[in-house]
Amino acid sequence: MTDETQQAPAEGGAIAAAAAALAEASGQPAVVVQAEPKIDELGRTYATGKRKNAVARVWIKPGNGQLTVNGRSGEVYFARPVLRMVLSQPFQVTDRIGQYDIVCTVVGGGLSGQAGAVRHGISKALMLREPELRGILKKVGMLTRDSRVVERKKYGRAKARRSFQFSKR
Repeated sequence: MTDETQQAPAEGGAIAAAAAALAEASGQPAVVVQAEPKIDELGRTYATGKRKNAVARVWIKPGNGQLTVNGRSGEVYFARPVLRMVLSQPFQVTDRIGQYDIVCTVVGGGLSGQAGAVRHGISKALMLREPELRGILKKVGMLTRDSRVVERKKYGRAKARRSFQFSKR
């Protein structure tokens, strides 16, 4: 068989492997369709990331690792080292440190939620640009939106669950 009729399944592509096995059993050539990278006319890939109440719009393009958040550099916007570490996790997992420039706009929430939203957006944009990274990113849970949000305050309570201090007299 030629390379055009049979391609190796992508990492984590159980459906592609099953389709190839089924085609071999039936004696027909297997045609596995790979996902196409989504790149715009400026060479960028776009994705939206969310965490708590924060929403991040993220564009990545090949570069030297520059991070721009809301028009400011990433080191200025996310001053705490823990937040910068959160942003670098998708690149560490996929061995792409310093290969992409990131431009993003973030609204809503606090700095921790915004950093999580940018990380989610970077992960999705990497997956859209290089579809073979999907298995790696999915295995470590970076493509899943963390749906935990703050519980609302109830009436007759001090906070969501805490009641007011009890006074006997």
